[in-house]
Amino acid sequence: MSDISENPYVRGIEHVTLAEDRRSVRILDQTQLPGREVYKDVSTPEACFDAIRKLEVRGAPCIGIFAGYAMVVLAQPYIDMNAVDFRVKMREIAAYLNSSRPTAVNLSWALGRMEAVIADHFNDGVPTILDCMARESLAIHEEDRAMCRRIAEYGLSLINDGDGILTHCNAGPLATSEYGTALGPILLGSEQGMSFHVFADETRPLLQGARLTAYELTKAGVDVTLICDNMASLVMKNGWVQACFVGCDRVAANGDFANKIGTSGVAVLARYYGIPFYTLGPTSTIDMSCATGDDIRIELRDPEEIRSLWYREAMALPETKCYNPAFDVTDHELVTAIVTDRGIVYPPFDVNLKKLFA
Repeated sequence: MSDISENPYVRGIEHVTLAEDRRSVRILDQTQLPGREVYKDVSTPEACFDAIRKLEVRGAPCIGIFAGYAMVVLAQPYIDMNAVDFRVKMREIAAYLNSSRPTAVNLSWALGRMEAVIADHFNDGVPTILDCMARESLAIHEEDRAMCRRIAEYGLSLINDGDGILTHCNAGPLATSEYGTALGPILLGSEQGMSFHVFADETRPLLQGARLTAYELTKAGVDVTLICDNMASLVMKNGWVQACFVGCDRVAANGDFANKIGTSGVAVLARYYGIPFYTLGPTSTIDMSCATGDDIRIELRDPEEIRSLWYREAMALPETKCYNPAFDVTDHELVTAIVTDRGIVYPPFDVNLKKLFA
């Protein structure tokens, strides 16, 4: 087994960084994984939009980090503007970036923080505003590191040495900054000498469990078995799973939450087999203005992700209709607890989630 304490896939591989001159954001292109580790620099509104939309940078917390850096980069050409015009331009850019992926709340949350900095320093001049934006973007990144560590610590209290854990999609360091959310307890426990066996759903249609989760855990020396999505019931029935850990892209005020498509099915199976089902995420992912899961807008993606993307030849006729939602919503009644950086929240969620923000 590798030295997990030194492994960058535990401690947070630098997959999103702001250039020293603040003129580009360097990202690890996650669409190239696991076959190639390719870094690219993005510096235009279109390139930043595409990086999010095409999933070159992904994972709700990571998207938030990227959005903060992107706003700094995209502000640079307007340093000579007056403050009024600068704020108008930044609002336009923020609205454009926010339209790239509507489901993950961290995107709008981070953009909102950057716009608040502009408002707070509006009378200080654009150069000063830019310096403050840069500091805020770095703060978002550092806060996420701390939040991931706390989530990992809280989540670790819910599992035991030797447990089998099933996860869906990718909620590890690549989706965040360090440790991850759903993978955080596993990586932290492994760091402390505990052992787990992880069953990673491949997670259709984008295969983020296969391409990213299995990749990260293998790199970190964690015992992981990749399974197809329709195998989850069997491994649960066999008694190989003692807990389900999944991430979240948006949590509604009543505890409903959106995560990669297929998550709700895992929750239904876990309920049937009596297995605890947890979602893990930072408080920035909780949207108290969103009453229930019915209010979460679900992103629809290119049908070719189902028909042809992962195949040498198309697996369906060109005229075959495809329904390709990126997410589904898991009902709060199926959730054992929500693990956040501020603690573990148990039902009733509509009451106890409010306490996090009291």
